[in-house]
Order: sequence, then C-alpha cells, then structure tokens
Amino acid sequence: QVQLVESGGGLVQPGGSLRLSCAASGNIYSINSMGWYRQAPGSQRELVAAITSGGSTNYADSVKGRFTASRDNAKNTVYLQMNSLKPEDTAFYYCYAQLLGSRYWGQGTQVTVSS
Repeated sequence: QVQLVESGGGLVQPGGSLRLSCAASGNIYSINSMGWYRQAPGSQRELVAAITSGGSTNYADSVKGRFTASRDNAKNTVYLQMNSLKPEDTAFYYCYAQLLGSRYWGQGTQVTVSS
C-alpha cells in the first residue's frame, strides 16, 4: 500500500506559476514511477508528467517546456513546477504512484488559471 498526499494547487493568473507536491508513504520502495494526470470538466483524464525512480521524465506535448517534474528522494516527494500557466491548464490534478501491477492515487488538487 502507498499513500499519497498532494498539495500546492490554487488560483493563478495566466502566465503565473504554481508548484504541486506529492508526498508518498507506505511501501515506497516498490514505486517504479510517479507523476500527475489532470482532468478538466467534460474531458478525459490525461497524463501530464511522469518521473521514474531513476529520475527520467516525460511530459504531455501540451506542457513541454513549461512544466518540470522533479523528486526529492529524502522526502519521498515529487514535485510538478508549472510555469507560464494557461487557462487551458485549468483542471483537477491527480498524483499517482505506479508499482508493479498496481497504481495508487492522491486525493487531487484543483488548479485554476484565470484572470
């Protein structure tokens, strides 16, 4: 079992920045990768960013160059730095942890980009 606690969402103006955090606890040594999905009203959930236990990252095309995923292994925490935010980034963001054969989800956090 893995527990994930997210923080860092909120309201920001277009062009602004936010940083999401996702702290993992429990069976953390079995985690292969972590990352974020997001879901806007009326849309499917989409992968935003992922980071492996080795630190490799991949991003959705829509966020490349603006979002950066990183990890602090000492704190068992991954981060999503979101810069140059756009209104279309508005969504509920969910952190996940991928283990062999199972995936765990955080509670989610709302990101709203609006003037």
